[in-house]
Amino acid sequence: MIPEMGKIRLIMFDLDGTLVDSSRDITNALNHALVPCGFKPVSVEETVRLVGEGITRLIEKATGDASAAMRDEVLRRFMEFYSTHLTDHTRPYPGVTETLGRLWAYRKAVISNKREELSRRLLSDLGMEAHFVHILGSDSTTGKKPSPVPVLTVLEREKVNADSALMVGDSDIDIEAGKRAGVVTVGVCYGYRPPEALKGADFLIGERLSELLGILERMGG
Repeated sequence: MIPEMGKIRLIMFDLDGTLVDSSRDITNALNHALVPCGFKPVSVEETVRLVGEGITRLIEKATGDASAAMRDEVLRRFMEFYSTHLTDHTRPYPGVTETLGRLWAYRKAVISNKREELSRRLLSDLGMEAHFVHILGSDSTTGKKPSPVPVLTVLEREKVNADSALMVGDSDIDIEAGKRAGVVTVGVCYGYRPPEALKGADFLIGERLSELLGILERMGG
């Protein structure tokens, strides 16, 4: 059931798989870390199945039952490489930049499970940071998605009720975080997760973020 909706004032976006395709850069950093430590390289397709829960969890899944010391070394190598290759290949999905510009009347935030400093720098490097009044990462609050804490934090900062806000993301983690916070949820099907992972969303976007404009119009937002 779609929550009782007021006039939409705030739109919160996931980052990777929603606003930008960062899969190649994450894969390159992961392989830079994994291969010298004796692990098999991963493909982009394998990487997108692993991402979404933050970098530490990504390394845990990629290294399986490796020792804590080995995981720490892989994480160190990953961060060292990724922090200097954030946007070698990462780009906004088609239509994202234009859509954000057309959403000028709304307050907008990014809630990512990527660390805040990396999220901010990625958006800055791509010329997108100015669109957002808040940028939260996995280390910005006491909880990360699917916890509702980051969503609730942005609502509190903006003094906006949950029924006047949207959470837009490409994964069940985003949808769960939004639902637990009581906001309207919008799943994007062009990202890292298959459409069936988004079946709990209140609305679905098919191929381009610009479809959000039509959703907002139908909602009277």
